[in-house]
Amino acid sequence: MACPFIEEVVDEGAIVLRRAFQRERTFRDRSDPLAFNDSYLYERYRFSRDGIAYICRLLSPYIANNTHRNRALTVPQMVCIALRFFASGTFLYTVGDAENISKASVCRSVRTVYLSLKRLLNVFITFPGHKAIRTIKHTFYGIAGFPNVIGALDCTHVRIKCPSGPHEADFVNRKSVHSINVQMISDADCIITNVEAKWPGSVHDSRIFRASSLYQQLARGEFSGVLLGDKGYPCLPYLLTPYQEPQTEAQDHYNIAHARTRGRIEMAFGLIKSRFQCLKHLRVTPPRACDIVVACVVLHDIACLRRERQPRIAEEEDWGNEAVLEENETGRLIRDTYANNYFA
Repeated sequence: MACPFIEEVVDEGAIVLRRAFQRERTFRDRSDPLAFNDSYLYERYRFSRDGIAYICRLLSPYIANNTHRNRALTVPQMVCIALRFFASGTFLYTVGDAENISKASVCRSVRTVYLSLKRLLNVFITFPGHKAIRTIKHTFYGIAGFPNVIGALDCTHVRIKCPSGPHEADFVNRKSVHSINVQMISDADCIITNVEAKWPGSVHDSRIFRASSLYQQLARGEFSGVLLGDKGYPCLPYLLTPYQEPQTEAQDHYNIAHARTRGRIEMAFGLIKSRFQCLKHLRVTPPRACDIVVACVVLHDIACLRRERQPRIAEEEDWGNEAVLEENETGRLIRDTYANNYFA
């Protein structure tokens, strides 16, 4: 007759062995994040297996651990930890629980990856784009018949936690939310060709544009073509805005074509924030928030260039940008020329 005590000990031993086996199997699976299928990877990291492998090859020279420790994180592990944080926007400890990694390791991995992606800024984000300027203009023209366009310009706000220090009020935007105001330019395929991520939320869009190096280049005539901006910008020879109060049929048609063509930057904002949910609210300091934004934009361009699966586009929040009343006389004349020659 079996002893109940012995049976209980055996049962407990089996449970312990089973749990140990499960932990070992989990660790073995997690050591190779690319062992899963593309659907699993996309849901968690927003990239396919080939896309993640490509990012690993790009970042390996900057993030590989030069150590012989048995449990040092591999490059795929570090990349997937960071991608999971970018994609989910959740807390670091939640990412750590999902990846079976400590919160401290998650924090180090995310920081290492986004700083390394920032180093690739000028590789993937280049104005007016990766294609010939004639091709860029032709693609924009195909949207609504608006000629000579080389980019769609706008700003978007990224919420951040309340920063400490004497400049806290500078980050409060028009909606009384702490944020950074990020300027971007996109091409007709929603690929970002310029990004300025360093300004507090209280700064107006037009000031960010005037302070950018691209503004100086456009003013010097270094690029053949025009940008399209909304009412938050002055109408300039190289930056065309809509008519505030159109008076003629040609001006109405101009505004319609302008809105449809400029809509690509709004679409790009929606894609970026849908792909990387962390940009809906970053619980970090302003400098780190700016670095994470740049990293996400680089990843967005990589995803677009590699034709990764697109997320469902979320509608971009209207941040209520105040209209600019001052307009450049030459800019108004050029806008009238466009309206009368192409939209009459």
